[in-house]
Amino acid sequence: MNRTNRRLAVWQGITIALLFIGYAGYYLCRSDFSVSLPLIIDELARHGMTPAQAKIRLGAVTSIAVLAYAIGKFFLAGIADFLGGKRNFLIGMVGSILFTILFSLGGGLPIFTLAWIGNRLVQSCGWAGMVKITSRWFSYSSYGAAMAVISLSYLFGDAAGRQFMGFLIGHGFGWRGVFQVAAGTLFVIFIANLLLLKESRAQLGFAEPEVNPLNLFGAEGSDPKPSSLRGLLAPLLRSPAFWIVCALSLGTTLVRETFNTWTPTYFNQVVGYSKAEAAGMSAVFPFFGGVAVLLTGFWSDRLGRTGRSAIMFYSLLLCAGALFALGSLRAGGGHAVPAFLVGLIGFLVIGPYAYLAGAIALDFGGKHGSATSSGIIDGVGYLGGILAGDAVARISVRFGWTGAFLALAGVALLSSGAAAMLLMGQRRQVYGD
Repeated sequence: MNRTNRRLAVWQGITIALLFIGYAGYYLCRSDFSVSLPLIIDELARHGMTPAQAKIRLGAVTSIAVLAYAIGKFFLAGIADFLGGKRNFLIGMVGSILFTILFSLGGGLPIFTLAWIGNRLVQSCGWAGMVKITSRWFSYSSYGAAMAVISLSYLFGDAAGRQFMGFLIGHGFGWRGVFQVAAGTLFVIFIANLLLLKESRAQLGFAEPEVNPLNLFGAEGSDPKPSSLRGLLAPLLRSPAFWIVCALSLGTTLVRETFNTWTPTYFNQVVGYSKAEAAGMSAVFPFFGGVAVLLTGFWSDRLGRTGRSAIMFYSLLLCAGALFALGSLRAGGGHAVPAFLVGLIGFLVIGPYAYLAGAIALDFGGKHGSATSSGIIDGVGYLGGILAGDAVARISVRFGWTGAFLALAGVALLSSGAAAMLLMGQRRQVYGD
C-alpha cells in the first residue's frame, strides 16, 4: 500500500469512527424513551391514570412520533443530496439535543408529545446525511462492509447506551436525569463531528470513489449534486425493485421498532426482570442484531448481486419461526428462553433491515441520489413502524404479548415473500433465468 492509499485508509477510518459515534449519540436520545417507559408509566399512574391507560397513551405518543419521523424521511432526508450530508447530520444532532431537554422538563402528555414528535422529526435528517457522506468516501465494491460497520452505531451503540442508561436507573437516576445525560453526551459528540468530519474525500485531495455501474441514474450516478427534484425522483419511482425494497423496509421496521420500544416493558411486566434489569437486558436485541449486520455486511460484498436478497429471504423466514416460538411461551417460565429468543430475533431481522436504507440505497442512488433513496426506503419503513406504538400497545393489552408476537410472525413471513420476489428478479436479470 503506497503512502496515498495509507493516508486515505486512515481518513476513511476516522470518517467511519465519527459517523459511528455520531449516530450512536442519536440513539442515546432515542432509546432513552424506551428505557424510561416503565418509569414514565409509573409517574403518570401516580397522577391518576391506570397503568394500562398510561401504556396506551404513551404508545400513541410513540406512533405519532414515528409518523413524524417517516414524514421527515420523505421531506427532510433528501435535502442532503442538494446541501450535503454533513449539514443534515449536524442539524439532526442539534435538534435532538434541544427536544430531549424539552422532554425532560415536561410535566405531562402534551409536552411529552410535542417534544417527542420534534425529536423524531429532526432525527430523520441524520441517517440520510450519513449515507450521503458514505457515498463520497467509499467505492461501491465496499458498500456492504462500510455500511455494516456504520450500522453498528445504532446496534452496538444502542446496546451500550441501554446498558449505560440501565446503570443510571439502577443507581437512582430518574427518567428526567437519564434524558439530560443523553442530551449532554450528544452535545459533546456534536462538537467532535463539527470540527473533524469532512463531506468527501475529495476535500482532502483524494480521487472520488466509484459508484455502482448499475445504479438507477446511469452516468449521472457519479454526480454528487442533482440538477432537479424531478430528475432525482423519477428513476427511483419507476423501478419495481425499489418498491419491493420499500415493502421489505415496511415489514422489517415494524418488527424492529416493536422490539426497540417494548422490550424493556415486556421483560419487566411478563418475564419478571426489575426495571433496571429490563433496561439493561433490552440490549440483547440490538447487540445480536449488530453481530448479524457485521457478518452479513461483509459476506454480501462477496456473494455478488443476489447475495443481499438471498440473505434477506432466509433470515426473515427463520425470523418468522422465532417470533412464533416467542409468542407460544407461557408467562412465568423463566428468564433464559425469552431473552434468547429476543436476541435471536434481533439477529435475524436487523441484518436484512440494515441492508435496505444502507448498502442497497447506495446501490440504487450512487453519489447522485443516495440520500433520497435511503430517505424514501426508510420513510416507507417507518409508516409500518407507526404500528409499533399504539397498535402493538392495544394488541398487547387485549390479547397479551402472545397475540402481539404472533402478529409479528405473520409480518416476518410476508416480508420473506417480498425478499423472495426480489431474489427471483435479480436472478433473472443476472443469469437470464
